[in-house]
Amino acid sequence: MIVLLVAPLLLPWLLPPLARRVSERVRPDIALWAVTAGAAVLALGVIACLGALLLPLALRLPALADLAHLLHPLQAGPAALVLCVSTLAGGALAVSTTAAARGAKAELVRLRAARDLVAGLPEAGGLCVLDDERPDAFALPGRKLRTGRIVVTAGMLRALDPGEREALLGHERAHLAGRHHLFLAAAQLAGWCHPALASVTPAATFAAERAADEAAALACGDRRLAARAIGRAALATTARRSALQVPAVAARGTTGPVPARVKALFAQAPARRTAPALLAIALLCGAAGASSLGGAVWLHRGVEVAQGEHPSD
Repeated sequence: MIVLLVAPLLLPWLLPPLARRVSERVRPDIALWAVTAGAAVLALGVIACLGALLLPLALRLPALADLAHLLHPLQAGPAALVLCVSTLAGGALAVSTTAAARGAKAELVRLRAARDLVAGLPEAGGLCVLDDERPDAFALPGRKLRTGRIVVTAGMLRALDPGEREALLGHERAHLAGRHHLFLAAAQLAGWCHPALASVTPAATFAAERAADEAAALACGDRRLAARAIGRAALATTARRSALQVPAVAARGTTGPVPARVKALFAQAPARRTAPALLAIALLCGAAGASSLGGAVWLHRGVEVAQGEHPSD
């Protein structure tokens, strides 16, 4: 039955190809929700299962066994196998926790630096202009859930014509309005929990950028103008790379596979349709949840037996 707790550790490897298909074929806002939710659910399953797999080893310690009121040793399978699996789970949990702590700390440092960069600058309608010749523009989330700023450099404003500027600013407004920083943060955190889920982050980023592209095209009423703004902004950024320290959650209009985004904007508006991969993600999350629950029930039964509450089978 220990396989029920191992399966959720393997299922995340199936998500990256599904996430890519969903981000390419499903309406962007739906794709963003599906990809991020799938990564978050699978990451929670991974952490829960690692903790559960570590439990048999932890309850071998006399102090923890007494704390759990165990009368007999916890029997979770062949002793050698349980010891090996629990040790590996403990190591994996330590690696994931360390990676998440370091990544979160680095992201907070970059976020604080970006906020310090615009602190005290005048703003109009949430727009801040940096006196910097390097082209750049990003949506900087605020300290509160509903606050944020659009930060654009003077170099970026000079690289675009008035219509393109408005389209780019509409793109960044869409990031703030859609709270895309929360989706990007969730995808990034999931990636720190499991190496396979780290490959899902680009799909989540692409979906967020495509959602903002569509919102900008709708706001300016011209899909070709929005495509031209995104393309020219990306070219300007590439020609003169900005050195601004921007956190990953501060979505940039020039990130992601820009040619694919421009091609999508030149096409018709995305249809309201689903894809088989969307259903596959739902089934994948359901399988991970069912396997985790089954393993937890089995482990709980073993603890009750060890506590003398039920006779062993």
